[in-house]
Amino acid sequence: MVTVTPHCVEAVSYLGQLGRFFYSQKQTSMAINKQKKADIISDLEGIIAKAKTFVFVNFSKLSVHDANALRRQLQKEGIGYRVAKKTLIKRALGDKFEGELPALEGQIGLAYGEDLLAPAREIYNFHKTHKDVLGIAGGIFEGKYVDQPSMLAIATIPGREVLLSQLAFLLKSPMQKIAVAVNEVAKSKA
Repeated sequence: MVTVTPHCVEAVSYLGQLGRFFYSQKQTSMAINKQKKADIISDLEGIIAKAKTFVFVNFSKLSVHDANALRRQLQKEGIGYRVAKKTLIKRALGDKFEGELPALEGQIGLAYGEDLLAPAREIYNFHKTHKDVLGIAGGIFEGKYVDQPSMLAIATIPGREVLLSQLAFLLKSPMQKIAVAVNEVAKSKA
């Protein structure tokens, strides 16, 4: 038979409190070994070598559901998305680009792609419905670091199809006016 002394009860109670304390403490980052860091840096360097434009995405409080929705939306458009520690991103970027790296506050993801405008535009579109949890922190455009306001301006440029349709409408409008004028002149002479 096991006898429980008051000291045992105190010890169990203390250990229980200690366990709850450590369990309640959120672990914000996990240590990564040197090999894993080297793998992440080489992966980022491969991405940097292939992509034409990059958007630094500041995300905080983004739920797993929303993060998966963002990844699916970006993947449909042929845009990659990678999350890494800021120090590893900075190390992978090195001095490959002109200008000064924008301030990277909070948790940073990297959206990238072959199209110059698509990554910024798609992140901006997702940001419209998730304003409090996601934003553009800056980026790299045409080999230069770009700050947040400039990247937002790039993000609001319409796509190629929209620009072509706007151009067609602009060209059509004067021709339509000339046709109406010629038709009126023909009616007046008849």
